Parts: sequence; C-alpha cells; structure tokens
Amino acid sequence: MRFITDRKRAAGLGSARTGTEHHWHMTITSVALLPLVIMFIFSFGAILGSPYEEVLAYYQRPFPAIIAILTMLVGFNHFANGARSTIEDYTGGHTRQFLIIGVNCLSYSAAAFAIFAIVRIAL
Repeated sequence: MRFITDRKRAAGLGSARTGTEHHWHMTITSVALLPLVIMFIFSFGAILGSPYEEVLAYYQRPFPAIIAILTMLVGFNHFANGARSTIEDYTGGHTRQFLIIGVNCLSYSAAAFAIFAIVRIAL
C-alpha cells in the first residue's frame, strides 16, 4: 500500500519537500563542473611552472581569470551542498546544526579567498 498521493508523485515532493530540488541542484553543478574543470586544467596547465611575471600576465587576460573564478564558485558551492547532505544523513541534533554551519562557513570563506586572489591578480 502506497501512502503517497498521485499529486505528490507527479510534483516530485517527498516528506522534506526539498529532495528533488537538491538533486537537481547537485546535477546541474556536476554538469557545469565537467567543462569548467577541463578548461581550468588546460588553462592552468599551460602556465604551470612559468615565472611569476608570466603567470601574472596570463591571469590578467579575461578568459583564464573567468574560468578560474567560475570553477571556484561552482566547485565550492557543489562541495557545500554535497557535504551538507552527507552531514544530514549521518549526524543529528545540535551536532548536525554546528557541522552544517561550519561547512557553509568553510566553503564560502574558501571561495571568497580564492576569488579575491584571482581578482587581485587579474586587476
């Protein structure tokens, strides 16, 4: 016997009402990361091992800087959401709340520092 109504099954809403949204968000960021990481590896690999002045000149061009910034933004956002779902699955109570807050702070702080560093180099 199923306790889910046809409307809920059609709308994709479970008991928490956010599972489908979270799944799609993770899917979209995963798909976005695939070309971004490939472009980041090729753009970063091209300058790896070069002198400091060449690296500065390279990242002052818009394409490598934008690719690096987008990779950091999407990557840390994907990390925060994936870590949050793992924490929700394996912890409870106040520990869950503190860990989620800590992971969000860590993720967004790391993204902010990475973007600041790239912008500082690019400008």
